[in-house]
Amino acid sequence: MAKPNFIELPGCDAIPIIYEDRSVLAIDKPRGWMLVPDSWRKTNWNLQTAIDSSIRADDFWARSRNLTYLRHVHRLDADTSGVMLFAKNVGAMEAMGDLFESRRMEKTYLAVVPGAPRENEWTCTLPLGPDPKQFGKMRVDQSEEGKECETRFRVLQKNERFTLIEASPLTGRTHQIRLHLAESGTPIMCDELYGRVEKGFRLGLRAVRLAYRDPFMRRPVNIIAPAEFFLGEYGFKLSEEQRKEKWSYRPPV
Repeated sequence: MAKPNFIELPGCDAIPIIYEDRSVLAIDKPRGWMLVPDSWRKTNWNLQTAIDSSIRADDFWARSRNLTYLRHVHRLDADTSGVMLFAKNVGAMEAMGDLFESRRMEKTYLAVVPGAPRENEWTCTLPLGPDPKQFGKMRVDQSEEGKECETRFRVLQKNERFTLIEASPLTGRTHQIRLHLAESGTPIMCDELYGRVEKGFRLGLRAVRLAYRDPFMRRPVNIIAPAEFFLGEYGFKLSEEQRKEKWSYRPPV
């Protein structure tokens, strides 16, 4: 029997698997799932814990792959959907983690903001750190304790109400894109921490692409998550030509 192209966890819709090879597996993470320490029992939506439990239960999606290990290499905020990469063994975890740490992993997000930004293309390098006044929130921190950050932004489309922005973070700090856009004067739609919530919409942020050169096979890997439904929520649509132009693989320097 063929391996299913999804992860099936109790009490939720199946999670699509959008890429897989011998070392890694990438999913299209739905909104709502969190990536928090196993010790945090405040939520049933701990994705890593749910996957570990499913593997131990010998569920078919895992059994058909002979999986005994699957660990997230990076994080996405709970309300951010899109490409999420998992390693199938400790060696892959270390190698993929090194790609993120050394900035050899290309990351592309789509962000929707109300109105229009001041520029069509810009880079934000404001350092970030935890907000001591509110747990789970970040702030711009110009002190020595602030962590180096860099995000490149480019306007893709505009309509009467929203602007669609391509965000490419070179670093991977918590809430980096959200805070950098807020500090640029255009907070992401329905960002309850750094903007404002508007009824009828959800957080306008989706991870649409990871690209890298496979450290084992020495070949390019370009993982793209579908964006049509996300774009449609805000009245946008990208042509196939635009997708190929904007998110084709470009080997890191």
